[in-house]
Amino acid sequence: MRVVVVDDDKFVAFSLKTILEADEDIEVAGIGNHGGEAIDLYEKEHPDVLLMDIRMEEMSGLEAAEVILKKDAQAKILFLTTFSDDEYIVKALGLGAKGYILKQDFEGIVPALKAVCGGQSVFGGDIAGKIPNLMQSSGTLDYSTYDISEKEQEIIEEVAQGLSNKEIAEKLFLSEGTVRNYVSVILEKLGLRDRTQLAVFYYKNR
Repeated sequence: MRVVVVDDDKFVAFSLKTILEADEDIEVAGIGNHGGEAIDLYEKEHPDVLLMDIRMEEMSGLEAAEVILKKDAQAKILFLTTFSDDEYIVKALGLGAKGYILKQDFEGIVPALKAVCGGQSVFGGDIAGKIPNLMQSSGTLDYSTYDISEKEQEIIEEVAQGLSNKEIAEKLFLSEGTVRNYVSVILEKLGLRDRTQLAVFYYKNR
């Protein structure tokens, strides 16, 4: 797995490189110190995951993520920050970031990177507990207007709970391939880009 690390604290950035490369499955392809460098490094290296701070001078991580995701909707961005600021969490989710974890949870960084690389969305414990309240419901949605079936609604709910395709398959007694197909169809019907945006959609319309 190739990772680009971007943090405005150079000591933190190099420390992260050391921590990550202690794992034989991870190669740090580049290090940056602000959002502009994140964009340049992403375009140059095309990493499997971009691990990025949020608050940075010149250009924030959120601003950089918006630019990157507009160019490459499949980009996997994991935010690593010292702030569990509600506004940041909502913005990160809305952009389509694959995760948001706190620097204090340094032992969870490598597992989070591997999960994101594998297609999952990852949020630190403190943050995950906030998401349902942050995504305030704007009213019950009539899924039939999107031609969403009851089974597809079940899939949406499980995705919103953070379950992987394999976990959903086991829970609903379906094959993993069938779940994958359901998710693809659901995303197309709702005009969404990925599982994270689907989770945001679910909580906003619950």
